[in-house]
This record gives sequence, C-alpha cells and structure tokens, in this order.
Amino acid sequence: MRKSQPVRRVVLATAATVSGVVLLLALKPASDPGAASAAGAAPQQTAAGRESPQGGARAGSGTVTGDTVRTQYGAVQVRLTVNAGKITRAEAVQAPKGGLSDQKTQLAVPRLNQEAVAAQSATIDTVSGATYTSEGYKKSLQSALDRAKAAASPSPGPDSGSAGRAQARTVTGKVAQTQYGPVQVRITVSAGRITRAEAVQAPKGGLSDQKTQLAVPRLNQEAVAAGSADIDAVSGATYTSTGYRQSLQSALDQAGG
Repeated sequence: MRKSQPVRRVVLATAATVSGVVLLLALKPASDPGAASAAGAAPQQTAAGRESPQGGARAGSGTVTGDTVRTQYGAVQVRLTVNAGKITRAEAVQAPKGGLSDQKTQLAVPRLNQEAVAAQSATIDTVSGATYTSEGYKKSLQSALDRAKAAASPSPGPDSGSAGRAQARTVTGKVAQTQYGPVQVRITVSAGRITRAEAVQAPKGGLSDQKTQLAVPRLNQEAVAAGSADIDAVSGATYTSTGYRQSLQSALDQAGG
C-alpha cells in the first residue's frame, strides 16, 4: 500500500499538468490581439457614421416675405429669396383666385416673378390685363426688399459716428494769385459731396478786409450748395470771387471732381 502512493501522486500530477495545458490552449484564441482589434473596428466605424455632417441651408441666403396687399380682386403677397444681397427667387405666396382671376394670376405672376429677379427691384412693368395684381405685387415686393435691406444693414454701434467722420476727406486747393492778394480754398468732401468750404487765404489789409468779410462767407455757402465751382461772383469782390473759384476747382479736381 505504501509503494502505490508515490505512483498515485505522479499520475495525479501528470493529469493536472495536461489539464492546464489544454485549458491554456482553449483560452489563447480569445486573447489574440488581432481578434481584439477586429472586434473594435465595427464600433469605431459606427461612431464615424453618426458624426457625418448633414446638409443644411446655403450660407448667406435668406427668405423675406413682403406685406399682404389688398387689391380689388384679392390679396397679393410676395416672398423673396436673397443671396449675397441679390434676389435669386421671387414667388407670390398669395394672389387673386376664383373665376377669371385664376387665369389672370396664372398669366401675370410667373412674368412678375421673372421681372423681379431680372430687375433686382420693384421697378417692373405691369402685366397687361392684370393691372391690380401687378400693382399689388409691386407693393408687396417693395416691402420685402425694404425688410431684406434692413436685415442686411448692420445696427449702428457706439463708434458709428466716428466711422462716418472717418470717411470724410479734406482737400486744399491751389493758391490763386489775385490783384489784391492770394486766395486759397479748403473743402471737406463726404460721400462725393462738399459738406464744408472755407477760405484759408484771402486778401487782407485796408478795403480788402471789408470785401473779404463780405464775399468769403457767401462764397463758402454757394460752394456747398452748388457742389461745384460754378458759383456766382460776389458784387464788389470780383477778383476775390474769381480767385476763390479757381482754388475751389483745383480742390475739386484733387478730390476727384
């Protein structure tokens, strides 16, 4: 009995070793790195599919609907699609209906839509035989254009006043020599218009002082009012007036007319 115990232990140890090897072989495929990466590939692809961007509205486009205009035969209302400040589509969302109005609407509205896009304004022709519909269309179209313009205009900020002043230019004309002294004019131009005119040089001394005080303020006013050098000479100050106009013209030439 004692001799059989070591043999028995050896058999049990061998059986345990074999069982362990079999168990390791059975578990090895599940821990294969290649299998693990293949299993993770499907979830990553699915996540990428969820993050794909969806199509949206065109950038810089907008839709504006005009006022409803009541006509003798029914209401007219126009809707515009505007892109980058241009009308790309016009349509009548309301138009006269019923009886003869259906025929006139089918005749007039497509033409009015086309003309609105072509003209880019409410200055379009009236369709013959559909006068009331055409007039209502133009009024609603104009209100839609006004709203589109208001929406596109930036709201005035605290610096809007300084920005407007920054656009003004000050130009000084050449010195015009006269019998009684030099005359030189400086103008301020904004948006292509003279907003201020002044004589930085004018005849001085004796009677010239009186004539300058009489003539220059009037010449300044006339330059702003006329927007050009085509102004009348002040009576009694012909030489000063002539020199003023010459210098004013040179300033206008420098400002681009």
